[in-house]
Amino acid sequence: MASTAWLSKRLDDGRILCEACNQRCRLHEGEYGICGVRKVENGELELLVYGMAAAVNVDPVEKKPMFHFQPGTKSFSFGTVGCNFSCKFCQNFDISQYPKEHGHRIFGRDLPPKQIVELAREYECASVAYTYNEPVVFFEYTFDTARLAHEAGLKNIYVTSGYETHKAIDTLAPYLDGMNIDIKGFTDSFYKEICGARLKPVLDTIKYAHKKGIWIETTTLLIPGHNDSDEEIRNIAKFQADLDPAMPWHLSAFYPMYKMTDVSPTPASTLKRAYEIGKEEGLKYVYVGNIDDREHESTYCPGCEKVVIERRGAIGQYVTNHLKEGGLCPHCGYRLEGVWE
Repeated sequence: MASTAWLSKRLDDGRILCEACNQRCRLHEGEYGICGVRKVENGELELLVYGMAAAVNVDPVEKKPMFHFQPGTKSFSFGTVGCNFSCKFCQNFDISQYPKEHGHRIFGRDLPPKQIVELAREYECASVAYTYNEPVVFFEYTFDTARLAHEAGLKNIYVTSGYETHKAIDTLAPYLDGMNIDIKGFTDSFYKEICGARLKPVLDTIKYAHKKGIWIETTTLLIPGHNDSDEEIRNIAKFQADLDPAMPWHLSAFYPMYKMTDVSPTPASTLKRAYEIGKEEGLKYVYVGNIDDREHESTYCPGCEKVVIERRGAIGQYVTNHLKEGGLCPHCGYRLEGVWE
């Protein structure tokens, strides 16, 4: 199903500028954006996957990962095909890269925004997550869904690589409650060579979304030999601590995938080293992921250092939340930062 990709504008030279992401594709008639799902047809930019979900699941919100966002609840999660990045390590390459690798073909089940909200309520979800591929490439579909979800009392979460334009964030902000944004590395060369993007727009998105008051958690997938040096890990931690030391940082283990099957999995020792570096740089909340490690998945109160949310499981999905209403520590009364209700 196609629908007008209205987050766009016509340029003086007749091309259409896509204003959803910072790839800022300028397209002639018949051309596709880098994402493979936005195309100029009959003088208008069309979103080819509107209402077409390629992946649908009811997930623990911890899988996003979001640890300070309604812990222990379920999130109705969906995505389409297409992506504005081309990460060589993508775990969902079968949907994210599908249009680019299959002659611009697309697929998905018919799932309009109204039905998504109905299903989310039927399955007793507290939120809707736009995930599995990059949500900004199907922006108009996410916007219509988020607005209906908001009206139904559900929260909305973007799981994203952080390439949203300011205009996209401004448009979605009234309905967007949380974002998990990847910081995939901290060198421009890593972004260009491994991801097909640039570093600076990602950092700008994090700063801007934070300024807009959206709850943000970040994730870094540590890939041996590519972005796991102490220097790079420390630079990410410093950037985040300077912006907001209460912004949770998730450190995930890499497993050989897609075009990086020749790279070894991330040792648990690397995650724990990065965890300690994050703490040294002043981050209040650092977590490891993709391994079962209760000590480094649980939340500790910054006021008294006692465990206030216990987690275990490879994605921290087994949760025991000891916080009082509003995120108050039961031991010392410190109000932990997050979205608790």
